[in-house]
Amino acid sequence: MTDRQEASGPPRGTATGKVVPPEPRVGFDYQIGGAYPPPAGVRAVSRDRSEEPAAGLYNICYVNAFQAQSDATGWWQANHPDLLLRDDAGAPVMDPDWDEALLDISTPAKRERLAAIVGEWTDGCAAAGYQAVEPDNLDSYERSDGRLTAEHALAFGQLLIARAHSAGLAIGQKNAVGLAQRGRSLGFDFAVAEECGQYDECGQYAAAFDNRVLVIEYKAAGLAAACKAWGGVLSVIQRDLDVRPAWKPGHLRRTC
Repeated sequence: MTDRQEASGPPRGTATGKVVPPEPRVGFDYQIGGAYPPPAGVRAVSRDRSEEPAAGLYNICYVNAFQAQSDATGWWQANHPDLLLRDDAGAPVMDPDWDEALLDISTPAKRERLAAIVGEWTDGCAAAGYQAVEPDNLDSYERSDGRLTAEHALAFGQLLIARAHSAGLAIGQKNAVGLAQRGRSLGFDFAVAEECGQYDECGQYAAAFDNRVLVIEYKAAGLAAACKAWGGVLSVIQRDLDVRPAWKPGHLRRTC
């Protein structure tokens, strides 16, 4: 396998069901920090893979595919220590904002092993009744101090796309606006974009994914910008940074 393979083309139906991406401008809620009853008007929801999907809605399964969850670093150290990206001193390379260790996608062999692990999670999402999967941190190479590249990320992304489509799931590109066009050509079906209003990036996602873009803003200014430019076109919400469930103090959810 080379770092960059040819685009896989549009998703096709599989033995487990037809791949169906979310509709443009669908009412959306982002519940990866904890599930709660979706508010009125919500027709699509993203939840962590440990949660059950919401009955009667379009459900997107959150999977941290390029980094280790902060509470899972010990599991990786115990079971797959060589799949954690290491610095020159042998310590895991960390995403400092979220205290997450980066996974080592630098070689074809490691990507295959990681894809098998993440693929089991993806299959679990399909078995639980989800319609799509959201593999987080495609842009983790930007935090690798040059140890990983966009080509590594796209090569691993192609493995994730193939596994999702084989399970009958649509798959969303999470962030990495500079890879939006290449990601769509590779086979990502929609985008999940954090703070594209804040950083004036929504248009690039919209062009690449035919307006199938789920926008999550964390600041009021970002929500205002996204709503002004894209509120009638894309799915836009504001959440609190910790994406707390509705019953937890500090929960915030706003729409255009």
